[in-house]
Amino acid sequence: MTERTVFQSMAQRHVVSVAPSATVYSAACVMTRANSSSVLVIDSTNTLLGIVTERDLMTRVIARVVDPAKATVADIMTRGPHCVVPETKVADAVLIMIERGFRHLPVVTEANKILGVFSVRDAMPREVQAAEGLAEFHAQVNDALG
Repeated sequence: MTERTVFQSMAQRHVVSVAPSATVYSAACVMTRANSSSVLVIDSTNTLLGIVTERDLMTRVIARVVDPAKATVADIMTRGPHCVVPETKVADAVLIMIERGFRHLPVVTEANKILGVFSVRDAMPREVQAAEGLAEFHAQVNDALG
């Protein structure tokens, strides 16, 4: 069986996005309406500037008692998120997420066309297990190399 790509595995194949000037509140509303756990921050030229996730809302807004009606997504977004191309294998994407500590990867073509976001939830259990095995192997190699 051929391993699936991130694009093949994405639950949502549309771009959920807001402008950097959008309030955190409006971004949360966009995420809720789209049933999405993240929103991409895109400027007027369709350039990806950042990403806002549920975790960002919790740690950068709620836990810091920031007013979501006043703060903009530019204030709280993760700037320059790590992206993958649509042909990236799911296990490779999950490995990136495990090693870097995040759960969302924007999917962008070589020509910088934004296709959406691959979430760890999109990964199939066997691919998550394979990536965890790779991460453990990488950790053992790094430990052995010092």
